[in-house]
Amino acid sequence: MSNKTTFKALIVDDEPDIRELLEITLSRMDIDTQTAEDIAQAKQRLAQSEFDLCLSDMRLPDGNGIDLVRHIADEYPQLPVAMITAHGNMESAIEALKAGAFDFVSKPVDLKILRNLVSSALELQKKSSDKPVHTEQALLGTSKVIEETRKTIVKLARSQAPVYISGQSGSGKELVAKLIHENGSRKDKPFVPVNCGAIPSELVESEFFGHKKGSFTGATSDKDGLFKAADGGTLFLDEVADLPLSMQVKLLRAIQEKSIRPIGHQTEIPINVRILSATHKNLQQLVESGEFRQDLFYRINVIELKVPSLHEHPEDIPLLSQHFLRKIAKEWQTDVVKLSGSAIKALQNYQFPGNVRELENILERAMTLFEGNIITAEDLQLPKEKTQDDAGSANLSLDPTLLNTEKEAIIKALEQTKYNKTAAAKLLGITFRALRYRIKKLGIE
Repeated sequence: MSNKTTFKALIVDDEPDIRELLEITLSRMDIDTQTAEDIAQAKQRLAQSEFDLCLSDMRLPDGNGIDLVRHIADEYPQLPVAMITAHGNMESAIEALKAGAFDFVSKPVDLKILRNLVSSALELQKKSSDKPVHTEQALLGTSKVIEETRKTIVKLARSQAPVYISGQSGSGKELVAKLIHENGSRKDKPFVPVNCGAIPSELVESEFFGHKKGSFTGATSDKDGLFKAADGGTLFLDEVADLPLSMQVKLLRAIQEKSIRPIGHQTEIPINVRILSATHKNLQQLVESGEFRQDLFYRINVIELKVPSLHEHPEDIPLLSQHFLRKIAKEWQTDVVKLSGSAIKALQNYQFPGNVRELENILERAMTLFEGNIITAEDLQLPKEKTQDDAGSANLSLDPTLLNTEKEAIIKALEQTKYNKTAAAKLLGITFRALRYRIKKLGIE
């Protein structure tokens, strides 16, 4: 990237009218431009000058724009390149994204969409870095698979391509999505996660696209919707496999057209959102069985990132355990405890069907049940065998009536001791830690 305050763009198109339109649009954004009529000329310009952005047509006299994308990805990996594709030709757009294009815009070029794309690309240049940005959360681990995942996150953050994050329940798919967002050009804009399976099917369209007051029974005021909430930022569709088929069609249209129509509105509203999606289900199988639309799968799965399961990197368990024990100690305002060698070994030999989330739950439970300063293998109470479905929680399942009785007993003890937790624990015949754990788990304020 050049050190000047003015950005510089390369426009590659064999049509003089399009070149002129793009030059005028970019000059109004205070961007200097150079033009090229074909791939050969573009390569010449790239060798002679430094650019901050490249806009290229898909069809050029001496070849395909995707060849130029590949050349730039190999020779100038820091340079974002966006493709101009024929209207409705999603196959080419997706192929360009897979080859490493930053984004695409369809003909006839919508100038608002083009300006959004250019701003995002230049934002990326301002924050250009090969090192992952970590906020309060990070993808912890020193294993090879975690190192590779971190590298891929940084690479994917430099693109606007939709990413499909696959992996088992509890493996950290939302964390990975958040890191892609935070390492990219949209980091200062909203990251909006949505659990697609948690929205009642009759409300899905309104939740996603918003609605106008009075557009249906119960629409008592205008509502913006999730796409609008994520405008300029990232929309993370968790458990995307749970979307009803009728909504899948509308979602596909919104992604392709880069616009939405709220319920009750007559016109489309342009939106600038990057889509990341995830599910623990096998989407390919759901496509084959007709439960998930193939065209939507093709559109959201431009690039797939597989989050490794915990049993694939057991060498990271000591580091992760240490992190969770510190986190729990901070939350509970207690001393940080350690794991014995046998406890670490037991954790590394366990399969973890519930992955990192299960590890955290097991450690949290062990913290409440052990006595002393070191957690032993016995304190972990590792399940003998578990299925994928019940692995996520890793909690002892209790009869609801028992839970209610326990809740009542704790509340009674707290009231009796004027909310002195140490005294209440003594009264109940359990440790102070165990009481804190139960208060948290039973949601007692």
